[in-house]
Amino acid sequence: MDVHAETIAVAVVEQDGEVRSLGVIPNRAESVRKLIRKLGAGEHLRACYEAGPTGYVLYWQLTELGVECTVVAPTLVPVKAWSYRLRPAVGPALRKRQEGVPEEIKEMAWKAQLRLRKRYARLAAAGKEQCKITTAVGRELLGFIWAIGVKTEAAARRAMAA
Repeated sequence: MDVHAETIAVAVVEQDGEVRSLGVIPNRAESVRKLIRKLGAGEHLRACYEAGPTGYVLYWQLTELGVECTVVAPTLVPVKAWSYRLRPAVGPALRKRQEGVPEEIKEMAWKAQLRLRKRYARLAAAGKEQCKITTAVGRELLGFIWAIGVKTEAAARRAMAA
């Protein structure tokens, strides 16, 4: 379950391992009761969701209905692995914009993008406020833009001198 203040996104994992979405329900006691009735006897069900600002109200509702429920710490929620060695395909429009840009600068921009993604994910997982995450990543991005600009200017000067 993905629990928000107003809604709960629900998915089930079948015995064969197949995952299927049941959609989104209102985050209301009656909607939760109706969902559990639809899924079957509570004592045969298990639920889990990520701990967050919505507290343990859903946990108490589910356990009252006989459902075994686990509230998981955000740092323990698995995320899809991202291969930082594999660069996504560069489309024709981006390739055209990159014409004439030295490889050194393209590589620097790629490393910056990877580092900023990691920083954003790390701060979000730590529960930092969105505005603070945006400010921190924005400041680091500005530093990367400055460094890329300096490298680009130096490369342009070398090209003019040659």
